[in-house]
Amino acid sequence: MISNGTFTSLLLENGYIIPRVGMIAICIGAAFVLGLIVACLYMYRNSYNRGFAVALVLLPMVVAAVVSVVNGNLGLGIALGGSFGIIRFRSAVGTARDIVAVFLSMAAGLICGSGYVLLAACVVVAVSLIGFILLAAGFGGRNNCERQLRITVPESLDYTDTFEDIFDKYLSARELEKVKTTNMGSLYKLYYRVSLKDAKKEKEMLDEIRTRNGNLEIVCGLIDNSKPEL
Repeated sequence: MISNGTFTSLLLENGYIIPRVGMIAICIGAAFVLGLIVACLYMYRNSYNRGFAVALVLLPMVVAAVVSVVNGNLGLGIALGGSFGIIRFRSAVGTARDIVAVFLSMAAGLICGSGYVLLAACVVVAVSLIGFILLAAGFGGRNNCERQLRITVPESLDYTDTFEDIFDKYLSARELEKVKTTNMGSLYKLYYRVSLKDAKKEKEMLDEIRTRNGNLEIVCGLIDNSKPEL
């Protein structure tokens, strides 16, 4: 436990954690401010639920209040831990960004609840700045030339090598992910994951494919990465 230097606990007195109403209020207030910062980072360039954003603000305050009371009391800590263990969360699995935001909020509350307000502020600000920089730099962005390509062909057409010359001309990579029969087995639907050599020539490629599949349905769109789960 840090007891000296810059990151000194506000609740520390003579080497012991002593909860005092005034100091606990300061810790909870700091947790509220840090929760706002975390919520703002989460909402930046992200579709979000209003209730979840509010929860990110309130969560650090609740955690800070609980931790400030539990500090130094082993029995109470075990009792509270057992109580929280009874809770069953039935909500759907969140995205990676949701989970990171929740963990950062909890970390801010835990550190503030122990009295290390300055340390909590440094952690939240540092993580927020790094997060903003990564988002602004487009880190982990998808390749704009990647597509999902779905081609419908008649059952009489051998699709194995029919489109190979067209693919070699316009694609740098392709993978046949699955084949599905439809319309009582009279048609096949081919599902490809492809990478275009030149995104501007997408229409030219589709026109050439239409001449091979009898002008049946062709669908070409961006790959859906909207729900990244951790």
